Amino acid sequence: MPLWHADSSLHDVDAVVLPGGFSYGDYLRCGAIARFAQVMPTIVDAAKGGMPVLGICNGFQVLCESHLLPGALTRNQHLHFVHRDQPLEIANAATAWTNAYEAGQVITVPVKNGEGCYVGDERTLDELEAEGRVIAYYVGNPNGSMRDIAGITNERGNVVGIMPHPEHAVEALTGPGTDGLGFFSSVLSSLVAAQ
Repeated sequence: MPLWHADSSLHDVDAVVLPGGFSYGDYLRCGAIARFAQVMPTIVDAAKGGMPVLGICNGFQVLCESHLLPGALTRNQHLHFVHRDQPLEIANAATAWTNAYEAGQVITVPVKNGEGCYVGDERTLDELEAEGRVIAYYVGNPNGSMRDIAGITNERGNVVGIMPHPEHAVEALTGPGTDGLGFFSSVLSSLVAAQ
């Protein structure tokens, strides 16, 4: 069921995906205004209660702006929009969104961003890596993300943000293959196991 930014209810959905694209023109900072959408406090509360939430590209930016995930996404270091099929190494295969993969597995999904450079202070980056909260690393960093980080998770593993677009790699005819499908089969198996 699609949710609307002005919704105050999640309408009994079992998981939420904040998609890529642009929100409110991204005039202030990517995701900064979307953070104040009427639906966001409900999503934040549900995520803190354990609901699976995935933020893709701009959705990742919104999750960081909403403080569900640490760090921020800034302008690509080379100041250019990048669009290419991107290899990623899965680092954490134990989240609600990555359990269909194996740690160390390399997958290919498209990356499409101008503001995809993940940044954080050294303490945050050290904690993310020490706690196994980096879910994927770039293999050949396309945007200058610190420590090649492509995606991260919260402590509980139910909230994941990823800059590349797994939803654009779920069908061989329209994408580079089906490597992104594991994000969505992962959450389905997590939801079934929770029942």
